[in-house]
Amino acid sequence: MVNFSRPATYRMVTNLARHIIAFGILLFVCLRCFGLKPDDTMTGTTDEYIRSMQMSLNGDMFAPPVLIIGSNDRLTFSFDHISDDRVYFRYKLVHCNANWQPSQLVDSEIIDGFNEGAIENFAFSRGTTVNYVHYQFSIPDGNMTPLVSGNYLVKVYEESDPDNIVAQWRFMVSEQIARIGIELSSRTDVDYNQAHQQLGIVVDTERNDVSDPFNDLTVMIQQNGRLDNEIALQHPLRMSGQKAIYEHMQPLIFDAGNEYRRFETVTLDYPGMHVAGIEYLDPYYHVSLQNDAARNNEGYLYDSTQNGRYLIREFDSDEGDTMADYVIVHFSLDHPEMPGTMVFIDGDLTNRRFDESSQMIYNHATGRYEKAMLLKQGSYNYQYLAVPPSKSRGFTATIEGDKYQTVNEYLIKVYTRRPGDRFDRLIGVSRIIYDK
Repeated sequence: MVNFSRPATYRMVTNLARHIIAFGILLFVCLRCFGLKPDDTMTGTTDEYIRSMQMSLNGDMFAPPVLIIGSNDRLTFSFDHISDDRVYFRYKLVHCNANWQPSQLVDSEIIDGFNEGAIENFAFSRGTTVNYVHYQFSIPDGNMTPLVSGNYLVKVYEESDPDNIVAQWRFMVSEQIARIGIELSSRTDVDYNQAHQQLGIVVDTERNDVSDPFNDLTVMIQQNGRLDNEIALQHPLRMSGQKAIYEHMQPLIFDAGNEYRRFETVTLDYPGMHVAGIEYLDPYYHVSLQNDAARNNEGYLYDSTQNGRYLIREFDSDEGDTMADYVIVHFSLDHPEMPGTMVFIDGDLTNRRFDESSQMIYNHATGRYEKAMLLKQGSYNYQYLAVPPSKSRGFTATIEGDKYQTVNEYLIKVYTRRPGDRFDRLIGVSRIIYDK
């Protein structure tokens, strides 16, 4: 197995060994399992050559992926396929319930048009060391428009192999008929301006035909796009008239976390933000980030971040989609080994997945956790999450720390399903950003 090491170590080997190691690292990065199983509903890919999967709503990369029924909203999906030639990709939609499992609805009930589309918008990379083809498509398009609210998966496959899904994204369609009131405070039921943030939510059911709010509503809450600590509330604490009130409930208290870390690889001529060095090892560029350290014992320091998102950019071009190059980025975290605890890189750059593509490996020779990733040039956000033994969610306290001042983004989704209904309707979505 190829050992991931920082570029500085390559100076001790011959030019031939350099080439072998560089190729081996790229092969290792590409061939690691991305973990899309048949029942997997997370955004991700099974194709080691598909990279930089992104979504934008009406051109806004930072907006939640939510289409409003009856609006002119449009979601655009894009990805790169590392190849010299075009592949004929197609896509389809799957309607899901609140828990992202497929609903009972058939295509004619969820789609106006045909539930199949060809990805015909593509462009070849230009002037890059890594050749790729950039693909893009939108929903709705002229042939496919979602008819009902709820959760959707858009699945991509090769025209010649429709049963093999190579990539998928999550998005939502909302009716926006439920008024959602949100309060957010660092004065919580467990501490006061220390390490947590607490929400209070009021859902007005007057206009949305909910006869039994105690049993017909599901409220989902997501922090910074993370999936591992997302919560679902099945019952409100109490009712006030037609308003369902969710307050002073343990699941509404979130670890505050810390501001995301940032780095930039927009140019390969000189080190950018948080970059320690750039080295070209034919045929690939290697970017070593500055060594990261734990921040859990440090004071809070404000930084303007995008809460885990990233932007593709190339300094000398306005056409980053096709002119930004792919480079091998080396992460290193200076932290004592934590036996049994796994450390993952969290952010859109890893599709928020906990698997081998995002897991840091402890290097006993350097005394650091390390990871190498093949990433497109751009501006990136990331953080380190520690997953203790027997846990399925990541914790910020171990490495990043929990600071009550942290600017976190919360997405609240309200679903309803009355007795006899065959799917979960999404009747409201709201977003709030904590800014102390």
